[in-house]
Amino acid sequence: MSDKIQVFKPAHSEEEVEAVAEVIRSGWWGQGPKTAELETRFAEFVGAKHAVSVNSATAALHLSLMLLPDLAGAEVISPSMTFVSTNHAILLNGAIPVFADMDPETLCIDPADIERKVTPRTRAIMVVHFGGHPAELDRIHQIAQAHNLVVIEDAAHAAGAEYQGHKIGSISPMTTFSFHPVKNLATGDGGMLTTDNAEWDKRLRKLRWCGISRDTWSRSDTSDASQYSWYYNVEELGYKYHMNDIMAAIALVQLRKLPETNARRREICAMYDDGLRDLGWLERTVTRPDVTTSRHNYVVRMEGRDAMMAYLRERGIATGMHYIPNHLYEMYKPYVTEPLPVTEREWLRMITLPVYPDLSDSQVNQIIESIRAYAQTHPVGEQASALSQ
Repeated sequence: MSDKIQVFKPAHSEEEVEAVAEVIRSGWWGQGPKTAELETRFAEFVGAKHAVSVNSATAALHLSLMLLPDLAGAEVISPSMTFVSTNHAILLNGAIPVFADMDPETLCIDPADIERKVTPRTRAIMVVHFGGHPAELDRIHQIAQAHNLVVIEDAAHAAGAEYQGHKIGSISPMTTFSFHPVKNLATGDGGMLTTDNAEWDKRLRKLRWCGISRDTWSRSDTSDASQYSWYYNVEELGYKYHMNDIMAAIALVQLRKLPETNARRREICAMYDDGLRDLGWLERTVTRPDVTTSRHNYVVRMEGRDAMMAYLRERGIATGMHYIPNHLYEMYKPYVTEPLPVTEREWLRMITLPVYPDLSDSQVNQIIESIRAYAQTHPVGEQASALSQ
């Protein structure tokens, strides 16, 4: 049977369609007025002074580390339980990823293991808000301040999330966001980097556009006749990472809807919590009281994970596994210095259940009923663990 319930699905309406049509009719498809408006609106939304749009979160991660001096050969502490872009960005900047284990409750990076991994060569800490649940930022910032390190948040899952009443994007020196099609704020692709540092903001705008001093939209301003509209300088080696107005137009609509769509995600996850709470063989991820999670995904853990995923697939329910720990990939094995016991144990038990705003209550109930029915015909808990040994 083909999957009928997707694990992720973009949420959109005719508003996004009309927003794109407006850009197409305008004749300005590249980086332009919609991109500039999105940067202003996003900065206001998260409470940051500056927001710099790019064409992917991978680009944002790459550029964020480029701002740090003397990074070549230095160490950046990062989780292994993340999409590879987090750690690729470290390697792209000539630095060395140092993998920290994860918190078994939230699946975010474990501050205690960060502290154990700090050396004189450490320059930064890369924090991933797994599934949209903010990591323990207070403790991480304390560690960073004690060792003069920069904290960069990979908030690919966390658009709209909050930590102790503050929006993610307004807390650390730099925060990166993803607008990939399955993310909470989706544009088809794209990303954002937020900061309060004016010098970083200025440099990021050059780095995302081949090191050029003035982008095309800025050069189109004819209000100052003393300026040559065609003139620009190339001030350093940069990349073609800028966003365009088609992406930005979609993002502006999605940003307006984000509080509502995130609230729907939380409703779905509350239904899962209620419907699965009494299953002792199925572990649910903890949500700590000092955060508002964006609920990008909903992860359960169990022994015999693969059999459950196959069972649900046969019933038209897609599931996922996020992620294969990066340190297990062949290319990252040279950077593994010691085991990551929590990560190595828990990733084998993790299942990502469907969560997206258009998922109906009846579909959520179908998923819950299918999970509950699984235990009627399959070994679970200690039985499943014994069979896997």
